[in-house]
Amino acid sequence: MNDMGRFRQAVVQWAAGGAGAAEAGASAREAAAGTGLRTVVLVEGGSDQVAVEALAARHGRDLDEEGVSVVPLGGAMSVGRFVDLCGPQGLDVRLAGLCDAAEERFFRRALERAGIGSDLTADDLESLGFYMCHADLEDELIRSLGADVIQQVVQEQGELRAFRTFQNQPAQRGWTVEQHLHRFMGTHAGRKAQYAQELVASLDLDRTPPPLERLLAHL
Repeated sequence: MNDMGRFRQAVVQWAAGGAGAAEAGASAREAAAGTGLRTVVLVEGGSDQVAVEALAARHGRDLDEEGVSVVPLGGAMSVGRFVDLCGPQGLDVRLAGLCDAAEERFFRRALERAGIGSDLTADDLESLGFYMCHADLEDELIRSLGADVIQQVVQEQGELRAFRTFQNQPAQRGWTVEQHLHRFMGTHAGRKAQYAQELVASLDLDRTPPPLERLLAHL
């Protein structure tokens, strides 16, 4: 694990609170200073982190080396704690983020509470570096790539038979292929992150999902 990885681990432990929070906070501060941390990107989960970092790599960028840490929140409702720890009242580094449209209110309230704007609109959030996916990032990638390309990726991952079996389950009948693919990615632990990596690798960069493209351009 590199220094930025240690920062991510420490700040997640710090945000979780509990008996080890003070020690984790000290570790996060030390790691932040040692890495030249300049921006923390708050994303909802590990698959979002993987996608952002993978897209940066496709553009020849190493976010860790640039002092940019992509931190998974473990759920949007935790964003307030991370904003408090990393924003103006904490480490005081620049913040950015990626969230689902349905979770926008958690991000907006966290920023407003930290004094980063007031009565924020969606446009205001984008000006601050926070971008919204229509449903979620997997949905954005599915629409950008198309079902045929994604099924090819599923085949390359050796999971096409498992996907066909999933499609034929009674509960999934009547769904579109896109809906099947979206649900399939979330059926096993780690599968979302696995496919986030592979789908970004398969992207035509001219068809990068707008929230992801705008976030990377902001960093």
